[in-house]
Amino acid sequence: MSVVVTGLGATTPLGGDTASTWSAMLAGTSGVRRLTDSWVDDLPVKIAAPAAVDPAETVGKPQARKMDRYEQLALVAAREAWTDAGAPAVDPYRLGVAVTSGIGGIGSTLTAYDTLRDRGWNRISPFTVPMLMPNGAAGWLSIEFGAKAGAHALVSACASGAEAIGYGIDMIRSGRADVVIAGGAEAAIMALNIGAFAVMRAMSTRNDEPERASRPFDKDRDGFVLGEGAGVVILESLEHALARKARIYAVAAGAGYSSDAHHISLGAPDGEGVTFAINAALRDGGITPKQVVHVNAHATSTPGGDPLEAKALQSAFGDDAAGVVVSATKSMTGHLLGGAGAIESVAAIMALVDRTAPPTINLDNPDDDLGIDVATKARTLEPRVAGAPMAVLNNAFGFGGHNVALAFTEYLPAES
Repeated sequence: MSVVVTGLGATTPLGGDTASTWSAMLAGTSGVRRLTDSWVDDLPVKIAAPAAVDPAETVGKPQARKMDRYEQLALVAAREAWTDAGAPAVDPYRLGVAVTSGIGGIGSTLTAYDTLRDRGWNRISPFTVPMLMPNGAAGWLSIEFGAKAGAHALVSACASGAEAIGYGIDMIRSGRADVVIAGGAEAAIMALNIGAFAVMRAMSTRNDEPERASRPFDKDRDGFVLGEGAGVVILESLEHALARKARIYAVAAGAGYSSDAHHISLGAPDGEGVTFAINAALRDGGITPKQVVHVNAHATSTPGGDPLEAKALQSAFGDDAAGVVVSATKSMTGHLLGGAGAIESVAAIMALVDRTAPPTINLDNPDDDLGIDVATKARTLEPRVAGAPMAVLNNAFGFGGHNVALAFTEYLPAES
């Protein structure tokens, strides 16, 4: 059964919706800035990429008080995606949700603990438990849209958003749903998280040049930059989409998964698991390597992670690697953890629709023997196989050894 994408939603450090985010990406705009909160004073990292638009402004304060910030971001992106898809009429028991977070409501957890310590248990918000749950966003969205086919929240660290989209594809293929709201969100810019990542030496300390701090594949990178936001796609069976004459952005063609079984926070140095996930996504989608014109790489701007992914891409595509344009959009958005794979899937789909790959900024001194074609300016995408749909990939990896690759292809009406 073919699964297609009929709606897109995003709220990111670059913009409050898909259009503004995509425009900023193509322009090579950075959403990273120096934080002004007093809690950064004692931290070695003083930069991050906050959402460009406060989600509470869109959700409304009465509703926002019941939701963690990551849940608010998910709701904003989901509302946009649902409207973009034309608010499809669907049996509630044929409508599913697969929206997740890598960390969940950590801000609400910390706030509740401070209240408990300073004011006592009976002053804790009665919404605390639903606010801190990693499945909270999925629950809120199922209520918002009346989705009764299941509300799921797969948690796999920074691969969570991509894995949720893959699960949504499977829900439709297996016959459980006709439409699935899928994606991920994160809101973790706070002292505990920054301090915890900093003590691992995982974050950039380029505090005096925030816009230049995230620099995937660059020799001078010194770690990732934390971002926040949400990305959501509306997945739909081709049959259901055609029946209602929906606009179709792309085919959600395939998903591939693996686990490194190597180290809790470091990828396997041979990149074998990443290569396996990429090849699995291509097989699942019936895609040849030569059809792939673009990859939105996971590329977090860490010294160890970027070369591993480049090596895996070389291995997966072989002689065809030179024809694949690679973008590392975390150079602009920072790393949105559980929301990264979802937002970058939206970007990959937009690249397919507009036939344009966004740039990777701050790539001034590329790694030696990079072996892949990383775009440093917006690049036009052209078909490489006559008569076959162009394909794009999104890679997402997470602590715990999780590897996910998603494949999207052009929708050609002849498929119907």
